[in-house]
Amino acid sequence: MRLIARWFACCLLFATLSATAAQVEGLYEVHEPVASQDPAERAAAMSRALQTLVVRLTGKRESAQDSRLQPLLADPQQLVQQYVYESGTPVTLSVVFDPVLTQRALRDAGLSLLNAERASVLAWWLNEGETGSSLLAGDQDGAAVLRDAARNRGVPLSLPLGDLDEQLLANAQTLRGSDGQALQGASARYAADALLAVVAKGAADSWQADWQLWMGDKRAAGSSSAASQAALADAVLLEVGEQLAGRFAASAAAQSLTLEVQGSDLGRYVALQRLLEPFAPRLQAVVGSSLVYQVKASPEQLRAQLQLGRLHEVPAQAVDAQAAPQPPQQPPLQVPAPSADRLRFAW
Repeated sequence: MRLIARWFACCLLFATLSATAAQVEGLYEVHEPVASQDPAERAAAMSRALQTLVVRLTGKRESAQDSRLQPLLADPQQLVQQYVYESGTPVTLSVVFDPVLTQRALRDAGLSLLNAERASVLAWWLNEGETGSSLLAGDQDGAAVLRDAARNRGVPLSLPLGDLDEQLLANAQTLRGSDGQALQGASARYAADALLAVVAKGAADSWQADWQLWMGDKRAAGSSSAASQAALADAVLLEVGEQLAGRFAASAAAQSLTLEVQGSDLGRYVALQRLLEPFAPRLQAVVGSSLVYQVKASPEQLRAQLQLGRLHEVPAQAVDAQAAPQPPQQPPLQVPAPSADRLRFAW
């Protein structure tokens, strides 16, 4: 088994990722405003940057205050690959953390990390004002604020084109409604994993937003407020990131599961390894085009994660059909049925 895994690993450089989950750009780069270039100010900014990165990588804001992080927060530069000051008002310290060192340090501290490939989110963001409302489209200047917030919170985000049909559809009543059928229909051409509907309004130093997030058949909703539009976008995307982490990250309810994936090839093996990364996958067997893994996960979160790669679960009826009696000259095919601790998926 170890030889098979090594052979697969040697081929990774020649394979193409086939999962449709999105990678977050600049996942290990954090921007922190600073008052000066004083060494003490820089050290404090690096510590704050590490806390922001921890929230990105875990999907939990409370992780940034975890006492197990104190040795790292006291000396964050040990994890820094490079840093540079960027001019502006205020001046910003751009910190790039080393991915390998950071992951190892956080896992050694006992933190559970999210996968780099994450659910892609399509955001229908409506700004309401005294003169009317407008849908934030991908080519508008205001989109940069939302993209910056998404990058800061580790959420792969896209925006609709904002054509006439979408502008007419995306009114406050539709975006606030609990029935997302119309919105899901309009979103089909974007092939996102999750839909975010936001109605925001504000002026001066008071901004507020009502938001809803659809992830498959699951829906979450809430409200956020902040002193500026940029801060509001960051607050909403922080909530969204936590909701996604709750659905896709490993949890305390994790258990040992056997996972069989049918229809695999080398490229799909690579995609599967990345999808299963948060669940400590161990390849147990390779039978034809089927891969058998042992993973540590809850069934619900494992199902949600595999859906990101567009895999579908094989129902028990299909397994029963595979296990039907064989011709006398062949030995019977023994196919264990899916159970509480054994799941079967196919590409």
